[in-house]
Amino acid sequence: QVQLVESGGGLGQAGGSLRLSCAASGSIFRITGMGWYRQVPGKQRELVATISSGGTTNYADSVKGRFTISRDNARNTMYLQMNSLKPEDSAVYYCNVALLRVTGDIPIQYWGQGTQVTVPS
Repeated sequence: QVQLVESGGGLGQAGGSLRLSCAASGSIFRITGMGWYRQVPGKQRELVATISSGGTTNYADSVKGRFTISRDNARNTMYLQMNSLKPEDSAVYYCNVALLRVTGDIPIQYWGQGTQVTVPS
């Protein structure tokens, strides 16, 4: 069994910062891709940022230059540093992890439970 535990959401301030964490635990052989997504009521879940096992990053245009995704492979943990927050960043943020449970396995994607980020206008 694999678990993803997110933390770090909450109430932010416009222009301020928040840091999200996503820790994976359980039957994990190797994590490949990791990413953050967000969703607001009535809209589809959208990609925020991804990071490959080699550290290559990709960002949505709306967060480029403000958000930084990183990972600690030794801890199976991913982070999202969010700076210069805007009200439109308010959403439920989900972490997504693709991992192999055993050697030779096919990568399987898992989702975190989501953490609310609210930035009042």
